[in-house]
Amino acid sequence: MEETEQTEETMRILGLDFGSKTVGVAVSDQFGWTAQGLETIRRKDTTNLVSTYERIEELCAQYQVEKIVLGLPKHMNNTEGDRVEKTKVFAKHLAKRTKLPIEFWDERLSTLGAGRQLLEADMSRKKREQIIDKMAAQYILQGYLDAAGH
Repeated sequence: MEETEQTEETMRILGLDFGSKTVGVAVSDQFGWTAQGLETIRRKDTTNLVSTYERIEELCAQYQVEKIVLGLPKHMNNTEGDRVEKTKVFAKHLAKRTKLPIEFWDERLSTLGAGRQLLEADMSRKKREQIIDKMAAQYILQGYLDAAGH
């Protein structure tokens, strides 16, 4: 009986950092305690998101994701600009496709925080550029998990 209760509480969450040319992707462990960077989805055509949606759907199925946390890129003064509007449109279409709940998470310092971690790891600029987006997604998701008390 105890195992059944534990299984019911396990849930994987996907974290996304939506950018103009990339989407950083992270996933939680099955207990929702830690976030791991998965990949960066890159697109050549910034207006065509079909392959991006498809890849996210594949990852949701692969990891049995039950919720998506999407970084909301507010300005430092807490106002919303063009990027927030594009992120909300992206979220609306993603929710329709995946049928999963999507929660927004303030991402204002996520890229900065991820960049600092990579600098502290003494990583080359080229390598940092390759993984900064998935690290930002990991930072967003970990912040969400920590705030949710996981």
